[in-house]
Formats: sequence, structure tokens, C-alpha cells
Amino acid sequence: MKSVAIKGVKEVGVSEIEEPISDGKKVIIEIKKAGICGSDIHNWVAGAPQGLVMGHEYAGIVLDRGDRTDLNVGDRVTSLPISPCGECQACKTGNPQYCAHTWEHALGLSLDNPGAYSKKIAINGDLILKTPDNLTDEEVAMVEPTAVGLHAVHLADIKVGAKVLVIGGGIIGLVSALFAKKEGASLVVVSETNSARGNNAVRLGVADKFLDAKDENFLANSMALTNGGFDVVLECCGNSPAVTSAIMTCRPGGKVILVGVATDAITVPTTLAVLKEIELQGAIAYTKEEFASCIDLMSNKQIDVMPFVSEVVPLEKVQDAFVELTNGTSDKIKILIDPNM
Repeated sequence: MKSVAIKGVKEVGVSEIEEPISDGKKVIIEIKKAGICGSDIHNWVAGAPQGLVMGHEYAGIVLDRGDRTDLNVGDRVTSLPISPCGECQACKTGNPQYCAHTWEHALGLSLDNPGAYSKKIAINGDLILKTPDNLTDEEVAMVEPTAVGLHAVHLADIKVGAKVLVIGGGIIGLVSALFAKKEGASLVVVSETNSARGNNAVRLGVADKFLDAKDENFLANSMALTNGGFDVVLECCGNSPAVTSAIMTCRPGGKVILVGVATDAITVPTTLAVLKEIELQGAIAYTKEEFASCIDLMSNKQIDVMPFVSEVVPLEKVQDAFVELTNGTSDKIKILIDPNM
């Protein structure tokens, strides 16, 4: 079966892997569309783990229902890509995203569970959700990253009239900005080092203003715009400069949500966070309820994620897509993969 796997530092390539075989438990799914995620980019940059078939954002159809007797062959589905134990306190309280086992065998994030950069996958049935027929495959493939943004904004507890800064104009930043507006924020600003992406946020209507993170007057402009700092800052990059900017631009007593995942240790000005009594809140993934809510929001036309989809490519063009997404000047937001092209 054709797939795309990590070959080395900043290199993926098409390779052949064995097709998943029915074991009577896992559900076998044919992939229709899959998304390139920021975590995939981290793995691509590192070139590790070699042989990893990435892809945890997807739309597919059921080929074998496994132990999910309520599914039928041909059903359109997606799933949470995680691997929670189902027995710990986190799982029992509806928060499998921080179960200690959640990422051990996660789809497309672990070597023993090849992901959706391929034609077929196998996944535990209890993680699967059916998707309505009024959603396209492209929309369904966008459910997972959209749920990340929804979870971050839920944790931020944005009040009507709040002033919100979103650091990072990638897909997570943009869906976070979208939900911040829906929560009633009176001002949503996106900061970016890539002006093409920053201007995109305003053009697409999810942000009121773009601030260039490279501008030497960035902090002064932020303070002037907000009269002393943002009520909430959603940090969606996961690096030292971004987290530092989040703390510096947040008002005293405000809240910083750390959405970006850093792959290396980072240095931040904790003294400033202490002096301003800023609340720092980590955010990882989503609850199952939030994941399902995003399907409903899309199906009921409460949100439209299609403007964020920049391109759909075949497996043979995935390497080019990674290069495009990391060149620092492209305005591409989300690139999807169609393994059947």
C-alpha cells in the first residue's frame, strides 16, 4: 500500500507499507483526505522518527467495522487520533487528552500506528465518529485542528468585549481567532513573522488587525492598541520569542494560553509573569465532546473552515507541501492530502 513516511531531516518520501488487516476489533478505514499538521512539520524538520507514516487529521469511509456494530461499510467517518487507556482519572472525567497513554500509540504520531498519509488505516472503534453527508471530505479532515482551537478558547474563558491576541497565523491560530470572535471578543489581533499569513487572517475575517512580530515597535503598538495589554493571549507557535511576546503583551491579571507545542526547552521571562500576576494555562488537543461539537458546528453552518484550505495534493507532492509551508513567506494555511489522486 502506498504511503508517505519520514526519510530524514526535512525529507519525506513515498514508500510501500503493508495494508491493515482486520482483527475483528479495529475499524479499517479508507482515507479520502488528510491534513498536514504543525506537529507533522516538527517531525519533518527533525527527520524523526524515521519510517513514521504521519497523518492524524482525516476523512475516510469504513471498509471493515471491526467491533463497532453500529457502523456499516461505506459510512463516512473521522476519529480522535489518540490512544487513551480509558481507565485513569483523566479518561474517566472526560479528559483523555492528558491521559498518560494518550500519545503512546496515537495515529500518525507513533511508529506502531501508521497514519493517514496512506490509503488505509486501522483504529480503535471507540474513537470514531460518524460524519454528516452535508460535510465534504475536506471539511471533515479539518475537524481535528478546529477542535484544538475550540479547546484553547474554552480554556481561555473569553468574555464579551475582551481584547485577544493570537500569536501565529497558521491553522491553529486562525481557528482560535475564529472562535475568539464567536465568544464575543471586541478586538482580535493576529501577530505573525510571515506577513502573508498575517494579512490572510484579516482578509478572511477572523482577525481585526495584523501586527508584524518582527516590527521593532511591536510591543509599543500592542500596548497602544489595547491601552495596556491584551486580556487574553493565545500563543500558537511554541517557541521562546512567541511565549515571551505573549507574556509581554498580556495585561496585568490577564491570561496566556500556551497552545503551541515546543519540541525543545524554551526560555521565558517568568519574573514579568509574576509581577503582572499573569495566569499561564497549557492547552493540549481537545475533549471528545469538543471534537464532536466541531462536527456539529460545521454541519449546522455555524463555522466555515473551507477558506483555510489552501490546496489539495497527492502523496507524491507531500514533500513539496512541507517545503511550501515552512518557507516563511507562503500564504498557504492548510494543505490537505488526497492519497487517491
